[in-house]
Amino acid sequence: MIRLFINGLAASAGGGLTYLRNVIPELARRASVVATVLLNPALRRDCGDFPNIFFLDAADSSSARRRFYREQAALPKMIRDSGAHVLISAGNFALWNSPVPQILLSRNSLYTSADFARDLRARGDYALWADTLIKGWLAKGSIRRAALTVAPSEAFAHELSEWAGKEVVAIHHGFNAEVFAGDSRAISAEAPAQLAEGQDALRLLFVSHYNYYRNFETLFRAIPILKARMKGTKVKLYLTCHLDSDHNPGSYRAEAASALVGDLRAEHDIVELGTVPYRSLHHLYRACHMYVTPAYAESFAHPLVEAMSSGLPVVASDIPVHREICREAAVYFPRFSPDALANCVLQIHAHQTLAARLSHAGCLRSTDFSWEKHVTALLDLAESVLRGRSSR
Repeated sequence: MIRLFINGLAASAGGGLTYLRNVIPELARRASVVATVLLNPALRRDCGDFPNIFFLDAADSSSARRRFYREQAALPKMIRDSGAHVLISAGNFALWNSPVPQILLSRNSLYTSADFARDLRARGDYALWADTLIKGWLAKGSIRRAALTVAPSEAFAHELSEWAGKEVVAIHHGFNAEVFAGDSRAISAEAPAQLAEGQDALRLLFVSHYNYYRNFETLFRAIPILKARMKGTKVKLYLTCHLDSDHNPGSYRAEAASALVGDLRAEHDIVELGTVPYRSLHHLYRACHMYVTPAYAESFAHPLVEAMSSGLPVVASDIPVHREICREAAVYFPRFSPDALANCVLQIHAHQTLAARLSHAGCLRSTDFSWEKHVTALLDLAESVLRGRSSR
């Protein structure tokens, strides 16, 4: 029997939520595991009840830095009281003085991204630039403090190891196709009508909140190029966000991106669906022809696996993480080239044999990702950390 304490307070959106929603039920299926999970009450409601999983609610709307220092003071006693053998810190930052061996899950690629730093300076967002530097310093110190650090891809593990000067282990995040596509309820009240308007168009999809590192602007600049080269064929890009700073997590400002797509929005070439619940995403993927991502920084990218599982050919920026996740199921373009992005879309659209090959390769590749395999590997690491401590 192994007892875990999972600090999930940092999970508030995107990949962090996806991770805990999938890992907690998988841990619950292991008779040899007892876990205490600390997380926000809003996420607690989504996790269900399990006999071997105990939840601690701790609402904290403070900044990451303030939360970090509060956790340093409060967490050791909570861990000791839980009787945990191993601490799993799931949000990039370690507990500085953990009473038990600690496994750090690091998945934020922004602290190591030179592109992100350049982007922030170019935008004049020096507050976010400074904030990222400080968090990066804490994240690097966290890797050095933890007994072991785990990254969700080999490419990101290598990047972290070079950055922090300490070995980092890679365990791919998982995917459960049955859970992902298991809800038959309609996507939403408005989305079916918005999708129906594009029935005679080439439908592209990008699943993300608005932020800088997903490089929306390169994608937006590619749409007019694509329309001009397709000679009358309609093109629609569907987004799962609103280009409005108040409707996205974080401090990213969407005004410049919104201005960039003014004409495209007016002509309904870009459709802002807003946030789509995870249970309904499979409807959206299957209503589109291709998945596109111009991101310049990633550590795993769950939507790529979702798109491949849904049979969508993928057009992805040429970064190591994307090549590792998609392999032969995507065509790749230089990450800041809207012209090359448009050419990739045209290539797939013009060659149905290529589209079919990418779709088939993606469906096969998506089966390589499993939450069961992920949790098994994570528990094996926890056992090895405990054995190492016992031998010392």
